[in-house]
Amino acid sequence: MANLSALRPLSLKPTLLAILAGVVAVCGVFAAQYLTAQVDGDRGIAAVVSSSDIDVGGITVDVRGDNAQDAREKGWRLAQREGWAKLGGPRMSDSQLQSMVSAVVIEKEQISPRRYIATLGIIFDRARAGRYLGRGGERARSAPMLLVPVTISGGTQLVYERRNAWQRAWAEYQAGSSRIDYVRPSGAGGDSLLLNFGQTGRRSRIWWRNILDQFEAADILVPIADLEYEWPGGPINVTFSARYGPDNNYLDSFTMTAKGQADLPRVYEEAVRRFDEMFVKGLADGKLMPNPTLNVGLSGTDPALQRLIEAGRAVEAREAAARAAAEAAEDSETVTEAAPTPTPTVAAPAVVSSFVVQFSSPDAGSIDATIAAVRATPGVRGAATSSLAIGGTSVMSVTYSGSLSELAVALRSRGFAVSQGAGALAISR
Repeated sequence: MANLSALRPLSLKPTLLAILAGVVAVCGVFAAQYLTAQVDGDRGIAAVVSSSDIDVGGITVDVRGDNAQDAREKGWRLAQREGWAKLGGPRMSDSQLQSMVSAVVIEKEQISPRRYIATLGIIFDRARAGRYLGRGGERARSAPMLLVPVTISGGTQLVYERRNAWQRAWAEYQAGSSRIDYVRPSGAGGDSLLLNFGQTGRRSRIWWRNILDQFEAADILVPIADLEYEWPGGPINVTFSARYGPDNNYLDSFTMTAKGQADLPRVYEEAVRRFDEMFVKGLADGKLMPNPTLNVGLSGTDPALQRLIEAGRAVEAREAAARAAAEAAEDSETVTEAAPTPTPTVAAPAVVSSFVVQFSSPDAGSIDATIAAVRATPGVRGAATSSLAIGGTSVMSVTYSGSLSELAVALRSRGFAVSQGAGALAISR
């Protein structure tokens, strides 16, 4: 019995280890499924390929003919004439218009034996029709604008977390003829994590610059659709508002009403056209120019601030030259004729070098605060991150007019704990 009791603990250890290993494996499976669910799912809607042709939509026709085919042909010819009239083109024959039409888009269609009722869109070939439309044929476009469509319904804000009709309306919009160069993410994969409603309220230029670089855009456009249901299954009042830029600036707004859930796609389609008109007007008014604070150069200093700094340095240089000239004039009056003429001494130019500085970055706020404090250090000409690691250690490149040891002393005076290594510094608060 003594031997059995001595062996019992040894026989339990493998069992406990096996149970613990099984629990860890199950937790790992659930964790992997949870993390995968954040980016997987049927949520991506790819934008249509934009064409530079001239698109005129929303043309309603109601015609009669000898038969269904004859009524349809008459309806299409009428739509071509009305579309050309909307563009302000000169009077032309049906055969001339037919030669310039590249496609007819059927938005809605009802056909009877002798009647044709439809809502059509006519697409004119820009190369052929542009010569008759004057300046409408060739127009300057905006810088690439990242589009973040937001749907607000029942107190929730939705962007790309799941497929929605507002995102689909923008994805299907033919923006080739617009003056706005839209950058429309599909919303698949990591887009739903990177671009959400919370991101539109962030002010950090570093975060926005990283996102814009990933999508090759210059600024941000945020069209918002705020839905209010009068009663379940009843009319839906939608307040549309346009915002832009990293500061979420207000541009304009309007309100439309849908008869019900099935009528929302029609309302969204019309709203997209009105948004495009608002954005084009904002571009003409100079409001949608790329924000200069997003154009961060290698030095990490905004261009406008850099110009102010250079102007201030130029003023200081002129004042110093004027003082030196005045002092030289005073000295020349007191020097005797036999005294040798003093030779002015020229101060040696300061040596500007670039150093690597590591710093802890637990969150986005600490990154912005650390970079701002380093840029405000005397002698620092510029500071820009070269590697970001949220929750770890990030790296920045600092341009300083002095040696590495002098930079370490300057950073200590700003309240940093500094560790100096071979050609690099590590700082912390």
